Amino acid sequence: MPRLPRRRSSATGPRVVVLGDLLVDVVVSPERPLETGTDVPGRISLRQGGSAANTARWLARLGANTTLITAVGRDAAGRALVAAVQSDGVLIRVTRVTGARTGRIGVIVGAGERSFVADRAAADQLRAADLEPAWFEGTTVLHLPAYSLVAALGPAARRAVELARAAGAIVSVDLASVGPLLEGGRRAAVAMVAETAPDLLLATFSEAEALLGRHAPDGLLELAPVAVVKRGPRGATVLAREGAESVRFEVATERLLAADTTGAGDAFDAGFIVDWLASRAAGQSIAAGLRRAAVAGHRAAARHLVADRPELPIV
Repeated sequence: MPRLPRRRSSATGPRVVVLGDLLVDVVVSPERPLETGTDVPGRISLRQGGSAANTARWLARLGANTTLITAVGRDAAGRALVAAVQSDGVLIRVTRVTGARTGRIGVIVGAGERSFVADRAAADQLRAADLEPAWFEGTTVLHLPAYSLVAALGPAARRAVELARAAGAIVSVDLASVGPLLEGGRRAAVAMVAETAPDLLLATFSEAEALLGRHAPDGLLELAPVAVVKRGPRGATVLAREGAESVRFEVATERLLAADTTGAGDAFDAGFIVDWLASRAAGQSIAAGLRRAAVAGHRAAARHLVADRPELPIV
């Protein structure tokens, strides 16, 4: 299997700040369906995880000057995770939490689908007071997975939006996961996204449908001027509005066989953001720029799916 691409982060690339989770993924891949009360053979791997951290690493690999703001425990897992993300040239602003272990996510993989068990621990200990305005100076984009907007991380995310906007940055949000997104109900979730007022909103079709019901995905344009609905092997739907005009089109992608798709959506976000910023800087038309960005997102996701994801060395 090919290894992940070598570090490409550049001081001249767009400056992107990502706030959110840096976690240990405990990936359980059974060779056959689980059976109650007995064992089945399979593979268990420890990997760097967290939607925010995945996106940050891919942003850096694709040339963005990337900062990750996160929290981990004062333990070996936290040290290993920080080192893994730094290996791609990501600048980490990390809160090391005393008395809480680094967060973990159990990922159960079966036939390409995944189920998750979250033990967030120190990941929820990032506070608004931990953020410094200097971290956002010169920022082009602040990216937030929805995990960062809900529950304990919400105040830090809202402070980050405030600081990023003050620095002239735009904001992108990925709806990330239906469960955490709708924990307080659909109305609260819609209000949370609307309050954030993202310039770019990314979601899978199931996430968009869970948030907006029968109004998905077109209703996303009431929450952001640009929206992307990720459909996995079926490509993506891209929507945009500028004044009274709106654009909607489909972008196909090559179907790839992958046992574990964890992190592919995060890689898509990174590819889309980097290319979208480049097209905006080049003055491309909205439709042409967004189409190019969606293709770049698919390309990054494909690279993630075929790359070797090494074991996290916790020592």
